[in-house]
Amino acid sequence: MYRSGGTLPRPQQTRIMIVANQKGGVGKTTTTVNLAASLALHGARVLVIDLDPQGNASTALGIDHHADVPSIYDVLVESRPLAEVVQPVNDVEGLFCAPATIDLAGAEIELVSVVARESRLQRAISAYEQPLDYVFIDCPPSLGLLTVNALVAGAEVVIPIQCEYYALEGLGQLLRNVELVRGHLNPDLHVSTILLTMYDGRTRLASQVAEEVRSHFGTEVLRTNIPRSVRISEAPSYGQTVLTYDPGSSGSLSYLEAAREIAVRGATTSQHVLPQQEQRGPVEGAQ
Repeated sequence: MYRSGGTLPRPQQTRIMIVANQKGGVGKTTTTVNLAASLALHGARVLVIDLDPQGNASTALGIDHHADVPSIYDVLVESRPLAEVVQPVNDVEGLFCAPATIDLAGAEIELVSVVARESRLQRAISAYEQPLDYVFIDCPPSLGLLTVNALVAGAEVVIPIQCEYYALEGLGQLLRNVELVRGHLNPDLHVSTILLTMYDGRTRLASQVAEEVRSHFGTEVLRTNIPRSVRISEAPSYGQTVLTYDPGSSGSLSYLEAAREIAVRGATTSQHVLPQQEQRGPVEGAQ
């Protein structure tokens, strides 16, 4: 099991971060697992909730998620305690995962008639008693009931944007949904982080997209761009994040730096808190 020697500021309250973009292929799951692993490698306790029926985040973290495995489906539909489905990630100390199984594909239909269906995940996270610094929720590439559950459960939306043509296409609807959820269900919700992914510095298009995104979103955009990288693409097939698959690669170093930005930004702001958890200050010696 691997842990980096360095430390980052830890939030005083648990930060619940929803990684969402209804456009597929933008690096959403890759961003979820690698940011989570980066923070865990620097001393944080991090839970990844795989809310995508494809289960790609579970695969990338080496977590078994066949049909008989207790999963986030059981939490949402059967009201099973979250603690009963969370598994530790073998490669990274302090990193945990609530896996998704294919059963989750039917959850949106099954939840339609359930009372307070939009807040099932929020209640499950609130009842989770183990101390956590971060919760990352990997959303499906859609704006259905699963994604709404995620948006109700947390405060911070993280949007990965691919540095390709039509990068901003479809984001308007996601941003409108964020506003709707904030207005009706979760007043703390806001877009806190935009991350540019699959950046190829050799192309003029990538720099143009980056400039457009930065002009549109301003300070929410991280300074760090995630490069287009074969190592990042290969890692999930080995049940690993790029941090453990190739620690010295450009992709690994970029995600570590992006995680550092997120940690430092959060050290000075008030974040979403789990009611049962004690508030904790930065780790001793952290800068």
